[in-house]
Amino acid sequence: MSTSYKRLVIIMAVVFVIGGGGYALDRIFWKPGTIPQDFTDARLQGALISQNIVNLSNQSVLDLSKINELDNRGSYTDALNMTTDVIKQSQQIRDQAVELSSQIEVMTKSLSDIDSLEARQAALEAISNRLALISRLINYSGYLGQLLDTLRNHFTGSKYDNNDITNLVDQINSEVRAINNFNNQATQAMDRFDSIVKQ
Repeated sequence: MSTSYKRLVIIMAVVFVIGGGGYALDRIFWKPGTIPQDFTDARLQGALISQNIVNLSNQSVLDLSKINELDNRGSYTDALNMTTDVIKQSQQIRDQAVELSSQIEVMTKSLSDIDSLEARQAALEAISNRLALISRLINYSGYLGQLLDTLRNHFTGSKYDNNDITNLVDQINSEVRAINNFNNQATQAMDRFDSIVKQ
């Protein structure tokens, strides 16, 4: 066997292991039930927090619609009171985002302890989607804060621009849709993770 042929065989073997062979070896030697408890706890807590964020953000959209109805009827005191409630709710959402960040950090630190490469990739996808959710939540909170300030000005008789309200509501609705979407994608990734570790 020539030296160049041996070198070619070695290179092909390395490519096999790094490429598709890594997956094959992973499936051969991986043992089920090797998921760190910290990861399991954090992913369950993170899923609950994410769903709570989705519920709160969806509720705020409904509340903004009610505020608009009260505004159209001229019930400014009720609208202002409801605006104050939405401000409190937005603080709850921000607190939930901080909690979710903590759970994501635990999941990320535990990734290297997950033996299955395929399961690790699914978990990483879920983590990425949760991080994207937090990013959109930051945008949402910013737009919501601006909107609530504008509404307060409107209901107290201060100067405001009605176009600002329309634009901000559109932005908030867009961010809420994105939050829902990233939460769904994270859930799907973890469903895939579960099906992998059960094999």
